[in-house]
Amino acid sequence: MDIDEAGAGWAHRAAGRPAGWADRVEGAVIGSAVGDALGAPFEFELPGVYARRFPDGVGTMCGGGGWEPGEATDDTQMAVLVADSLLACGGLEPADIFRRFTRWAASDPKDIGLQTEAVLTSGDPWDRAAARHFEGNGHAAGNGSLMRATTAAVHFAGAGRSATMDAARRIAALTHGDRAAREGTAVYHELIRVALGGIDPLTAVLDALAAVHPEHRARWAVVLAPDWHPDDATEFNGAVWPCLGSALWALRTTDSFEGALAAAIDLGGDTDTVAAVTGGLAGARYGVGAIPARRTRALHVPVPGCGGRVLRESELAVMARELAGAVA
Repeated sequence: MDIDEAGAGWAHRAAGRPAGWADRVEGAVIGSAVGDALGAPFEFELPGVYARRFPDGVGTMCGGGGWEPGEATDDTQMAVLVADSLLACGGLEPADIFRRFTRWAASDPKDIGLQTEAVLTSGDPWDRAAARHFEGNGHAAGNGSLMRATTAAVHFAGAGRSATMDAARRIAALTHGDRAAREGTAVYHELIRVALGGIDPLTAVLDALAAVHPEHRARWAVVLAPDWHPDDATEFNGAVWPCLGSALWALRTTDSFEGALAAAIDLGGDTDTVAAVTGGLAGARYGVGAIPARRTRALHVPVPGCGGRVLRESELAVMARELAGAVA
């Protein structure tokens, strides 16, 4: 399907949606990719890194750390693979997503999380690999299931809170055996769903928490509270709790898409993922029109294991439209 044909079908399916819904759908997917690419050159740097590099608070898609300007990392690559599976299968087929993940992991991607790599290269079956890793390791609450969640969140938004949170947990469980990671990803799905409907996602945190597994609700309530600050984190922001907490903090303390990303990256640490998660939320809140062209012109998502495939802004926009239109 070419872009014009996809746009025509999209217009039909978007009828009856809230005003600005289409803009926010594209904003979520493209915003997450922009955050990923913008944050990648600053990964593992100390807090204040973005402000030192760009005192004006704006900056450019600068590249660095092995990344080209505008090049998205494994965060967006895996999100694309999730989207590919959802669209090809007409819905959630976890075994198919896992097969795509393992093919990607075997293709020598430029970056891959240690936990994710251990699960995907273990040789264990799709429905046991993450659980066995957790049983043997005891640590599996990284942010790797959160970083790739925006495309699935867009796809399942039309199905309601319970369905989107359940889908989030099932996809997260493919690589993350710790329930904490699955519950955090479920919260993110729900906040994206609310934002796509034109409601401030920060107002939906308490309702999302009410749907979190009781054993994990208290800990998630701490990092998602309005008075939580990233300095309060007890783990590196490569863990799922401070990653999502930092994204909400960035959204809460700024008033624009660009401001949210700058705040997220300036925290240092796992900057690409924190910015990807922030970008998904901010894009869903403000819409694609709030993302400047200077952020998207260089944006590109190479997908290892897919024959040299590279997605740019227009392809991501079509993907977002198709994902949102596939669920009534």
